[in-house]
Amino acid sequence: MPTLTSSRSALILIVTAQFLGTSLWFAGNVAAPEIESLLGASGMVSWITSAVQLGFIAGTFLYAIGSIADRFSPSSVFLFSALLAATCNLLITILPLSLFSVLGFRFLVGLFLAGIYPVGMKIASDYFEKGLGSALGFLVGALVLGTAFPFLLKVLGTAISWKAILWITSALALVGGALVGLFVPNGPFRKENSVFDLGLIPKLAKIKSLRSAAAGYFGHMWELYTFWAFLPFLIMDLRNETELGNQNSAWTFAIIAIGGISCAVGGFLSGKIGSEKVALFSLAGSGICGIILILFPEVSKNLILPFLLLWGILVTADSPQFSTLVAQSVRPEYRGTALTLVNSIGFGLTIISIQFSQFLSNYFSPKEFLGWLVVGPILGILGFRVFKK
Repeated sequence: MPTLTSSRSALILIVTAQFLGTSLWFAGNVAAPEIESLLGASGMVSWITSAVQLGFIAGTFLYAIGSIADRFSPSSVFLFSALLAATCNLLITILPLSLFSVLGFRFLVGLFLAGIYPVGMKIASDYFEKGLGSALGFLVGALVLGTAFPFLLKVLGTAISWKAILWITSALALVGGALVGLFVPNGPFRKENSVFDLGLIPKLAKIKSLRSAAAGYFGHMWELYTFWAFLPFLIMDLRNETELGNQNSAWTFAIIAIGGISCAVGGFLSGKIGSEKVALFSLAGSGICGIILILFPEVSKNLILPFLLLWGILVTADSPQFSTLVAQSVRPEYRGTALTLVNSIGFGLTIISIQFSQFLSNYFSPKEFLGWLVVGPILGILGFRVFKK
């Protein structure tokens, strides 16, 4: 059995690989303005985001139905998923550019990201029987930083082309897959489930603690990706500007990236006060930020960045703790399936939220409609409490 040092080393590799692999997630969003111009299209950000989310939903559903991460070596699943996701991302720059190719390959990127994000959490749970909340805090923090990274690329190189962004993120994903696939063996607490059981998901749905944790996670997911997707537009709206520019890209990176730090801090706090308290406090706090935006859409220019940084901190810190509660609610041999299933449904909600917000954007400005994301935290907290009882 690996020593504590080996577990820590494995976590460092998984966290690094998670960051590198999930840099693929919003790469299309950063490239969207140039692609929009080349194709003469509009609304590409919401469509590209939704394509990835739809792919991720389909992928997590397939991975869950097949119990892929429980039946096969999760490290190998991570490696091959990263390879396929990077390849699909790269093909956008190689094949003739069209709306169909962009959305199709971004869908496939999302599909194979299902073998990176939830499978990474599954690998971590195989190494940490205790302290899982802290481990997942670092892991989801890496996802957040990976999501923000393409915006940093844009800041560092104003003239960097959309193709270069996709090339760089594809290369990073390949390195991340290799780190886990070659250097992270199966964890000491992994229990293989070699049986293909179509009745497993209905059985899992009967577990009250799983339903409770999932309800909280669903409320969190209603707001998270919509907040991220529309964040650049919210920043421009609050600052009364019409172009993203370098400074607004830097702000977008900082507001998303700070959520990675809060995930790690929340993981540390979970060891002191428990995952449930951290998750519910964060979910309630991000909901309050939405209410503040509803009540005070005209935020003072000096308060815009501090307010959005606070929202960026609170909107992510609950994610790893709800995932911890999901993992702890089922037997070890079912953790991979439970995590991917909950991810699948949660990301399904992001599609509805993003497209509904895109519809509202035809009639309202971002500062007028994004506050209504508070619906997610309210229903998430209520659902968590109801199912727990």
